[in-house]
Amino acid sequence: MIIILKSDATEEQIKHIQEKAEKLGLQANISRGVEKTVIGLIGPEDVLRGTPLEIFPGVEKVIPVLAPYRLVSREFKKENTVIKLSHNVTIGEKKLHVMSGPCSIETHEGLRNIAREIKKSGGTILRGGAFKPRTSPYDFQGLGEEGLKYLKDVGEEFGMPTVTEVMDPRDVELVCRYVDVLQIGARNMQNFSLLNEVGKTKTPVMLKRGISATYKEWLMCAEYILSNGNFDVMLCERGIRTFETGTRNTLDINAVPVVKQLSHLPIVVDPSHGTGRWGLVSSGARAGVAAGCDALMVEVHDNPEEAFSDGAQSLLPKNFESLMIELKAIAKAISREI
Repeated sequence: MIIILKSDATEEQIKHIQEKAEKLGLQANISRGVEKTVIGLIGPEDVLRGTPLEIFPGVEKVIPVLAPYRLVSREFKKENTVIKLSHNVTIGEKKLHVMSGPCSIETHEGLRNIAREIKKSGGTILRGGAFKPRTSPYDFQGLGEEGLKYLKDVGEEFGMPTVTEVMDPRDVELVCRYVDVLQIGARNMQNFSLLNEVGKTKTPVMLKRGISATYKEWLMCAEYILSNGNFDVMLCERGIRTFETGTRNTLDINAVPVVKQLSHLPIVVDPSHGTGRWGLVSSGARAGVAAGCDALMVEVHDNPEEAFSDGAQSLLPKNFESLMIELKAIAKAISREI
């Protein structure tokens, strides 16, 4: 249920509605816009029978929500969500941002060299994995907290917000101390304990789509995060598993316009995992921008042959520089900028 308040609704009136909802066993989530304040009620709507919310002081109208993902839906919030990060970076506005860096953080100096090249080419957010969920238990699993320290240090040096994956609810507090964005990987999209834990933080979250997840399942997982109080969530399309074996995954460009119709959350496209082949990454990135994404995530490494993970899908800095030039032209054509 969504309650739209009058423009002159007072804090006392808002508090009254909130208290009434909580007495009925509902959770009241308040979204304050420029012109309107909206209250989303989460819980079984049957308890509202016999409670005429329309007559409460300050209420303009009451709208039942049809989508099961209530807080994530366009019904709850018409305007796009904008997520503010450090260093004056915002996700969800006219300017598109590119998250770049190595799949795995390997050394401080190596990360620093890559960050320098990314920054020079126009990349604005530094990515790097400190905890790596690998298919094989014998593959490199990441540097852990040492890698987080490298990421924070290099991000601060080059004035770039940072993003890294968190895999375990027990690590959330630790990772929050070092980075600007918590990434939930595809393998953990339905790790509900982890979703609940990051939802209790104030740190923005990037939720990657599971390898076989439908749009509804993806959005329902985002709902877990928002229902715990964290509204700074962005979605990431990173390719899904299909019958095709020519690429690592199948990058679902349809996800960008469809999800934007269904939800107010920003959407990121990851063509590196979406294709798994460095020669296809630029094509996927160009398609993502043309489709209307709010950000890209592109893996860059200065020596892919020696990369600890995902070297096959990593761009060399010179190729990343060329891609950024192409993306600027596409963004301009659709009245956006990079």
